[in-house]
Amino acid sequence: MNQRDQFLKEFRGQTIGSVTEQSSVDEVFQNEVLRPILKLQNDLFIASFIDYKIKNKIDFNVLSIDKKLATIENTIQKDIKFRNTLKGMIIGLFTSDDYLLYTKNETSINKRMISMLIERLKSQLQLLEL
Repeated sequence: MNQRDQFLKEFRGQTIGSVTEQSSVDEVFQNEVLRPILKLQNDLFIASFIDYKIKNKIDFNVLSIDKKLATIENTIQKDIKFRNTLKGMIIGLFTSDDYLLYTKNETSINKRMISMLIERLKSQLQLLEL
């Protein structure tokens, strides 16, 4: 393992969630790689979304809670440039082995990654209203 990969594994921290022998490859990847990275990058995701809504003149504070939740989901699902930026914030913290696994299961991992990110932002709605 090279220095970068070793540093990233230590920097990201421990596995979040359970990993058993019955866990699928995607579940293991989710709990060992994605969850720690999402937790580590949380403040950056929040800052990015706040910046996005300011630049796109989205008056988030006047929306109902349901509309705010829908706005978060629609923004990430439909704005490909913004979604790719968020994905880059995650993929940039992959080790070489993580990236190889990612390329083999890119579609399913992307769905998992984006879904987890949307839920993470929705659960922190109060921080996005600032």
